[in-house]
Amino acid sequence: MMEEEELEFAEDLEAILHLTPEVQLAIEQVFPSQDPLDRADFNAVEYINTLFPTEQSLANIDDVVNKIRLKIRRLDDNIRTVVRGQTNVGQDGRQVKEITRDIKQLDHAKRHLTTSITTLNHLHMLAGGVDSLEAMTRKRQYGEVANLLQGVVNVLEHFHKYMGIPQIRQLSERVKAAQSELGTQILADFEEAFPSQGSKRPGGPSNVLRDACLVANVLDPRIKQEIIKKFIRQHLSEYLVLFQENQDVAWLDKIDRRYAWIKRQLVDYEEKYGRMFPEEWCMTERIAVEFCHITRYTNLAKVMRTRAKEIEVKLLLFAIQRTTNFEGLLAKRFTGCTLTDGPGKKPESPLDSTNPFLEDEPGEDVGTEKEEDLDRPRKPKAPDNPFHGIVSKCFEPHLYVYIESQDKNLGELIDRFVADFRAQGPPKAGTEEGGAVLPSCADLFVYYKKCMVQCSQLSTGEPMIALTTIFQKYLREYAWKILSGNLPKTNSNSGGLTISSLLKEKEGSEAAKFTVDELCLICSILSTAEYCLATTQQLEEKLKEKVDKVLVERINLTGEMDTFSTVISNSIQLLVQDLDAACDPALTAMSKMPWQSVEHVGDQSPYVTSVIMHIKQNVPIIRDNLASTRKYFTQFCIKFTNSFIPKFINHLFRCKPISMVGAEQLLLDTHSLKTVLLDLPSIGSQVLRKAPASYTKIVVKGMTRAEMILKVVMAPHEPPVVFVDNYIKLLADGNPETFQKILDMKGLKRSEQSSMLELFRQRLPTPPSGADGGPSLSFSAPTPEQESSRIRKLEKLIKKRL
Repeated sequence: MMEEEELEFAEDLEAILHLTPEVQLAIEQVFPSQDPLDRADFNAVEYINTLFPTEQSLANIDDVVNKIRLKIRRLDDNIRTVVRGQTNVGQDGRQVKEITRDIKQLDHAKRHLTTSITTLNHLHMLAGGVDSLEAMTRKRQYGEVANLLQGVVNVLEHFHKYMGIPQIRQLSERVKAAQSELGTQILADFEEAFPSQGSKRPGGPSNVLRDACLVANVLDPRIKQEIIKKFIRQHLSEYLVLFQENQDVAWLDKIDRRYAWIKRQLVDYEEKYGRMFPEEWCMTERIAVEFCHITRYTNLAKVMRTRAKEIEVKLLLFAIQRTTNFEGLLAKRFTGCTLTDGPGKKPESPLDSTNPFLEDEPGEDVGTEKEEDLDRPRKPKAPDNPFHGIVSKCFEPHLYVYIESQDKNLGELIDRFVADFRAQGPPKAGTEEGGAVLPSCADLFVYYKKCMVQCSQLSTGEPMIALTTIFQKYLREYAWKILSGNLPKTNSNSGGLTISSLLKEKEGSEAAKFTVDELCLICSILSTAEYCLATTQQLEEKLKEKVDKVLVERINLTGEMDTFSTVISNSIQLLVQDLDAACDPALTAMSKMPWQSVEHVGDQSPYVTSVIMHIKQNVPIIRDNLASTRKYFTQFCIKFTNSFIPKFINHLFRCKPISMVGAEQLLLDTHSLKTVLLDLPSIGSQVLRKAPASYTKIVVKGMTRAEMILKVVMAPHEPPVVFVDNYIKLLADGNPETFQKILDMKGLKRSEQSSMLELFRQRLPTPPSGADGGPSLSFSAPTPEQESSRIRKLEKLIKKRL
C-alpha cells in the first residue's frame, strides 16, 4: 500500500512539475547544476543503476539512502524558509508604498517651491524691466530699449495665466502702453528726419534711427511697414515730379532715363542709408519694386493710354527692350524675396537639334536695333526671373500694334518669296539646290522663331494666341503660294503617240510628261513640305511651352500640319502619275499586239523595253533628289507599284486571244518586268541597297498573280473540271468576271464559255457560315514559299520553251 501511494504521489508530482522547454532553459541559466537529479530528463532507473552498478555495491545501500534523506531534509528547509520569507512581503510592500508617497509629496513641494521662486524672479524682472523701459523710452535710448523690450515681452509671456491678478494685469498694460508710445515716437522721429512733403531731406541717417529700426522689429509689424512705406514714398517723391505725364522725359523714347534715375537713387541709398535699416528689411529691393509699381501702374500705363495713337512698333519694341533689360538687371541684383508672387513657370530645358525652335534662346534682343550697351545684360529667361513683367506687363494692352506689324511683315515676306521664286526660277537638276529644301522655308521659320521669342518676352498671354493665329495664316499661305502653287501641272501631250513609235527602240523621252527640272522641282517641294511639317510640329510644342498654362489648349497647328501632309501626298502622286503615264502607251501597245499570231518566244518585247527605259530615266532622278527624305522615296516606289501592277494586269486581260506561244512570250515579259520592279528602289544606283520588305512583298504578290493568270491561260481547257479546279487553286479568285476574262484570253467560244462558267460556279468552295454569299469569294493567299516555288516552275518552263 505504501509503495502504491508513493507511486501515485510521484506521478502527480511529475505532472505538476512538467515545465515547458523555454522555462526549463531559463532555470538552467539562472541555477546551473551538474547534479543528475536537477536534469529535466531525469530517469530514476538509470540513476539507481549508476549508484549500484553491481550486486556487490548493494552493500552500501544504507549509506546512499541516508544521504538522499539528508538532501531531502535540506531541500525542505530551504523551501520552508522561502515560504516564510514570502509571508512578510505584503507588510514590507506597504511600508515601501508609504515611503514612496512621502517622497512624492516632497517632489511636489520641491516643484511648487521652484515654480514659486522662478515666478517671483520673473515678476521682479518684469517690474524692473517695465520701469527701465518707460525711462529709456522717454530718453529715446532705442539701443537699450531694443534689447530690453524683447526680454520684457518674453518674460510677460510667462504671466498669461496670471492675468487675473490685478498687479500682473497692471504690469501688462504698462508694457502695452510703452510699446504704443514707442511706435508713435519712432514714427514721429522718422517723419521729422524724412518729411513726406517736399523732396529735400533735412534729416539723414543716425544711430538713433538705426536703433529705432531694431525696436520696430519687436513692435507691432504695422510700425515697421509704416516706416518702410514713409521712407520709400519720400525717397521716390522726386521721381513722381520729374516723370509726370506732361513732361517730355515721360514718353517711351526716353524710357532709359527712368531706369538711369533709379540706378542712381539705389546707389545713393546704399551709400547714405544702407546701414540704417536692418539687412533683413531688404530696403534696396523694396525701393526698386516700388519704383517698378509706380512706373507700371501710374506713369507708363497712363501716358500710353493718353498717347496710344503715337505708339509705333519700333518705339514699342525699343521701350520693351529697355524695360526687360532693366528687369534682368533686377534679377541679377535681388532675390525677389519682397514679391508676393514668384515665377509662374518652371525653367525650360533646352533640346539639341538643328531645328530653329529647338535651339537655345540666349536672351535675344527684342528691339530692332543692335547697339552695344554696357548696362544691358543678357536677359535671363522669363521663368527664371522673378521680376519678369513687373514693369513690362503694362505694354501688353498695346501689343496689338506689334501683332499687326508682324501680320504685315509676314505678308510682305511671303510676297517676296513668291517674287524671288519667279525671278530665280525653280531649282535646276544637277545643282546643289536640286531636290533640296527651298531656302525661303528656313527663312520663314527663322523669322517665326524671332517673333515667338519677342512675343514671349512681351507677354505669355493672349498676344501669344494672336501671334499663333498669324503663324497659322502664313503657314497656309506658304503651303498654297510657294509649294502647291509651284507644282508642275500635268498635260496630255503624249496622247498622239502611235503604237509603232512605241515599239521602236528609240529614246522614247517624248513619252515623259515632266522634264528633269520639273521632277527636281517636285522633289524640292516635297522635301520642303516635309521640313515644314516637322518644324511646324516643333513650333507648336514651343508655343505651348511659352504660353500660359491656361491657354495651352488653344495652341493647335494640326490643320497646318495636315496641309503640308497634303502637299507631300500630292507631290508623290504627281511623280507616280508622271511615271505611270509614261508607261501607259507601252501597256496600250502590249494589249494591241497580235498575241495569237506569235510564232516563237524571243527576247523581251519592245513594250517591256520601253517601260524599263522610262523607269531607268525617272527613278534615279527622283531617288537622288529625295536622298534626304528616304521614307517618301519608298512611298513613291510603293504607290507606283500599287498603280502599275493592277494596270498591267488589266492590260493583260485585254490581250485576247492568246496562243500558247504568245502566252509564253507574255510570261517572259512579265518575269522581266517583275525583276525590274523588284530592283526599282536601287535601279541605276552605284550603291546596292536591299529594297524594303514591305515594297518587295507588294511586287511579289502582284506580279505573281500576273504570272498565275498567264499560267492558267497556257493550261489546256480539257477536261473542263481539271481546268476549273486548277484555276481556283492557282488564282484563288471566286469572281466569275475574272474567270470570264481568262476564257476570253484563251479564245473560247461563247457556248464553251457558258458551260465552263456553270461548272466554275459549281466547283467554287462553300463559303464559311456567316460569310457573304456574293459571287466573289476570298481565298487564302499563297505563302511566300508557294509563290517562290511557282516562280521557279515558271522559269523552268520559260527556259524549256526557249
